[in-house]
Amino acid sequence: MKIPLLNLLGVLILALAIQSCNKAGTSTTTVGDGQLHGATLASKYIMPKPPGMIYVPSGTFHMGPSDEDISYAFTARNKQISIMGFWMDATEITNDEYRQFVLWVRDSTAASILNFKKQAPDGSSPIDWNKAKLIKWNDPKIQEQLSAMIVTPDNRINGKKEMDAQKLIFHSEIFDYKEGSKRENANKPRSLFIVKKDTKIYPDTLVWIRDFTYSYNEPMSKKYFSHPAFGSYPVVGVSWKQATAFCEWRTLYLNSFLEAKKRMTESDFRLPTEAEWEYAARGGRSQVPYPWGGPYLRNKKGCLLANFKPGRGNYPEDGGMYTVRADAYWPNDFGLYNMAGNVAEWTSSLYYEGAYNFQHDMNPDIRWNAKDSEPPRMKRKVVRGGSWQSVGYFLQNSSRSYEYQDTTKSFLGFRCVIDLPPAKVK
Repeated sequence: MKIPLLNLLGVLILALAIQSCNKAGTSTTTVGDGQLHGATLASKYIMPKPPGMIYVPSGTFHMGPSDEDISYAFTARNKQISIMGFWMDATEITNDEYRQFVLWVRDSTAASILNFKKQAPDGSSPIDWNKAKLIKWNDPKIQEQLSAMIVTPDNRINGKKEMDAQKLIFHSEIFDYKEGSKRENANKPRSLFIVKKDTKIYPDTLVWIRDFTYSYNEPMSKKYFSHPAFGSYPVVGVSWKQATAFCEWRTLYLNSFLEAKKRMTESDFRLPTEAEWEYAARGGRSQVPYPWGGPYLRNKKGCLLANFKPGRGNYPEDGGMYTVRADAYWPNDFGLYNMAGNVAEWTSSLYYEGAYNFQHDMNPDIRWNAKDSEPPRMKRKVVRGGSWQSVGYFLQNSSRSYEYQDTTKSFLGFRCVIDLPPAKVK
């Protein structure tokens, strides 16, 4: 009796599966009743909760100074802003996370040289990652084939064959929605708005020496990005262009996986706008000076609440001589770490002194994709949050500063955001 029952159960399961397939994802042309039923894009949508990210819900806040503008620059005037919900990295991008990007670029470049590719059904020749991940970098034959990626003999120290960081270049192709949406461009071919660029992506490790005159920082320059002890520390020495390239790679990396699983692709990872960053930093607390509230930089026990330059320069007093782990100190009410101090953070926004006077009050975004030939003024990007070498004023939620988009600093990092619906509560 057991075998017939099992067979019957299998038939019932198969029948239910066929029935469910007919209900979800059915084309309007196959229903047959002449009525409007809609055509779903997928039989089942699984919204992936991005690992290491926190959902920042939609809301309204007062963007601008919560305290006295000590510089009297009037570049941040108070204005009510509404922000759509988004996901944000709980911490700044770490050395380990950025290293995954570097190694992906290294392996993909090597695979292209070694012709480790496969033929796809659409006629393209993507990299065969099953072969790429097995490259034996210490094999003399492989090193000879990859000589174009290794430093030339006159640049070697003690004859050691090392990877040439200048050869690690990420190629990206994106659509410029801002330009393509203009009325005068409505009937122009799509190809005019596809932006193709190559970006050298290895961090500038020499910033630790360049940023500080008459200061011994060689150990940080040598080990900060390459030593495992600093793996969970925020990556630095990354320009705005490199941070943007990282976001584009992260998008490509996720969507390639989803496409391989025949699942719906997702929105693009990107840098937060200035308004999104400030809204996230406040953690739902309107008109407070710091992510933890305020008005002080210490708690009631006298402990410092962020990594910055206390007093007249007692750097180690807050627990870190330079940077600290990206998840150090208590998070704000949204669950975001180090929105003040540790490293300052790139945003996607153009820095313009009078921006608050004319920007929209709904998801404000002032963007300018400056070309290399444009004047420096057009290359200024808003930097927020203050850093380990900043005084307390720059830790305020409303404090604005800027750096040029091709600049690298030992106190400047970033975190990503992505536009996804909130995760379903199970």
